Amino acid sequence: MDTMVKLRDLSKTYRRSDGSAVEAVKQINLEIYKGEIFSLLGPNGAGKTTTISMMSGLIAPTGGDAFIGGHSITKEPMAAKRLMGFIPQEVALYPELSARRNLLFFGKMYGMHGSDLNKRVDEVLAFIDLTDRQKDKISTFSGGMKRRVNIGVGLLHRPELLFMDEPTVGIDPQNRRRVLDTVKQLRDEYGMTILYTTHMMEEAQELSDRVGIIDHGELIALGTQGELTQQVREEDQIDFAIDGRGWSSELEARLLQEVPGLTRVAYAPPGHGDDSAGEESLAALTAFAARGRQALPDIIRILNDAGVEVHSVKVREPDLEAVFLALTGRALRD
Repeated sequence: MDTMVKLRDLSKTYRRSDGSAVEAVKQINLEIYKGEIFSLLGPNGAGKTTTISMMSGLIAPTGGDAFIGGHSITKEPMAAKRLMGFIPQEVALYPELSARRNLLFFGKMYGMHGSDLNKRVDEVLAFIDLTDRQKDKISTFSGGMKRRVNIGVGLLHRPELLFMDEPTVGIDPQNRRRVLDTVKQLRDEYGMTILYTTHMMEEAQELSDRVGIIDHGELIALGTQGELTQQVREEDQIDFAIDGRGWSSELEARLLQEVPGLTRVAYAPPGHGDDSAGEESLAALTAFAARGRQALPDIIRILNDAGVEVHSVKVREPDLEAVFLALTGRALRD
């Protein structure tokens, strides 16, 4: 695959007033491929914004380098910046100007002008679904609408690489959904490479072709969600709601002996488990297996053979939150 971004030992150290050093980013190495959505996932303060600020040339690294389309951000900054668009965490618009005038202003900053600029502004307004509000001042817009104009600014010059730093922070669910759909559309329809930073695990899971997990300035894991969960050997969890009258310790032993990959089971009698089925008379059986969907048919067969009726099944595959917990010993939002 063609590489769009290459980081080599990228580092940033700050000095406190007392002279002590703070390593905000510690020798990050990674590659981002053309046409993929790459999410940089980590808690607040992990170093995500510092990393993309160095990649985009907003701050200078104290060590290493970033290459955008083969151009060094430290040695060829203008060539690298021509390939990128940047959507910051905070909305960066002029509130007393209309949406259209904001886009025209930033388009001129990109070196666009005349009929080409007006045509591009029309296209961007249509893409962010704000053509009917283009003459209204930004100060009258909701937070989600401001975010969409912010995205439009980053798209004006048709960048090959788009940085999106926590773009859904502080917006309502409907506009958050719009932003996520827009991100996927930019990849699927326009082939754009997107670097997306977030502390929200579910966003990274939905959007990402690959994920980098960053904590305390270090890249601690890198890969697809499937690759990451395999690295930490997280098990699938299978939740059953069953008629518990046929359950016994002998049946538990049989399951563990005959089902490949099944490591443990936990039984909770009626009234003591998760009543997700909404039937208080049902018992809860939880099974853990390396490959839950492969183990599921054998588990159901054995339960049926023993006269245990299965009312519902839910397979919970390991997610990025579980990976982060396994790697750091704490939850993502701690």
